[in-house]
Amino acid sequence: MANSNVGKKKSKRIFYFDALRALAIISVIIFHIFARSSSIVYGDYGTIPSFNWLFTDVMGTFFRCGVDLFLMLSGALSLGRVWDIRSFLGKRLPRIVGPFLFWLIIISFAVLSLNLLYPSFFNGFHNYLPIKSYSLNSLLKFIYNASLGYNIWFGQYWFFWMILGTYLIMPVFNKWLFNADLKEAEYFLAFWLVTCLFTYTLGVKFPVNLKYFTGPIGMVVLGYYLRHTERKIFNNVWVSILLTIAPLIAMLICSYLMSDVNHIENFDRYSIFLAIEVMGIFTLFKTAGQLNININFFTRPDGIFRKSVFSIAKYSYGMYLIHLAIMNALLIIFIPHVHYRVLVLIMFVGTVLLSWGLLALLNRIPYINRVIGAK
Repeated sequence: MANSNVGKKKSKRIFYFDALRALAIISVIIFHIFARSSSIVYGDYGTIPSFNWLFTDVMGTFFRCGVDLFLMLSGALSLGRVWDIRSFLGKRLPRIVGPFLFWLIIISFAVLSLNLLYPSFFNGFHNYLPIKSYSLNSLLKFIYNASLGYNIWFGQYWFFWMILGTYLIMPVFNKWLFNADLKEAEYFLAFWLVTCLFTYTLGVKFPVNLKYFTGPIGMVVLGYYLRHTERKIFNNVWVSILLTIAPLIAMLICSYLMSDVNHIENFDRYSIFLAIEVMGIFTLFKTAGQLNININFFTRPDGIFRKSVFSIAKYSYGMYLIHLAIMNALLIIFIPHVHYRVLVLIMFVGTVLLSWGLLALLNRIPYINRVIGAK
């Protein structure tokens, strides 16, 4: 018997989805700050690590979840609904392809122009130097590497190809889940969790070949399942808090034990720890009303908090595509002049506000607003 909750189109906006999307892009930005700046505190590792080291480890551990949340939201919002392949791909693909190409061109032009007009900007930061010569071959290689996310200014662009592949397979999963009982989704997720444990956490090959259960599609199905399941364990706010905190503590302990003065250990986004953590985060946002926290600042529908959450969620894809270029520029400008924690604060606040503000500004321009990555 198919799940009775699916296939019903709801016109009312669901706030916790916007909140999850806003958290997802904030998490991506914080994790990339970790990736860009963590080497500064490698030497602070020891029997008792410094506060800066612990602070950095938390950034890289808890906020590893951003991409997973984006995938789960894709499943929660798209799977188990009445649509055909043509309408789905005709609607979804332009939303991701247009902004991808637009920002690839704009950021490439900006970075290459900066390199040509102000080459001293990259003094001491040779890894960030976009190009050494302006030959046709070098320019084509730059664009090629940028489009695939191989260039440091476009390192996040791998996400486009991953989400594109996920969209291409989603019609198959949608047809299955629309006609399936949620227990069949549980069957799939059980084997997917096995691959999370063996393939992405222990790094051990499972005796049975489970490659069809592995990777990002599991997060997509998980998002669908957690939205619609009526199992009490996934609809209890205290269980959700436990599912969020327990893997975080486990990852922090394991990270400390597995790190050294040359690196900070970080878990794969499909590890069992991350899988459990995002289960907790997703269901925590879904069940947060059970806490009965009636603080007007957070609950007022037309208040600044909810409007900000909606706005960040609206521009999240565009922010994803441009945030790393802004972050790299801020890093180059400020790293020689400020303390580490001040640098992290500048990179976070600056990246969020500049990317958010730029998209809000461009969204006012006709035609351009269609390709900037705003929903």
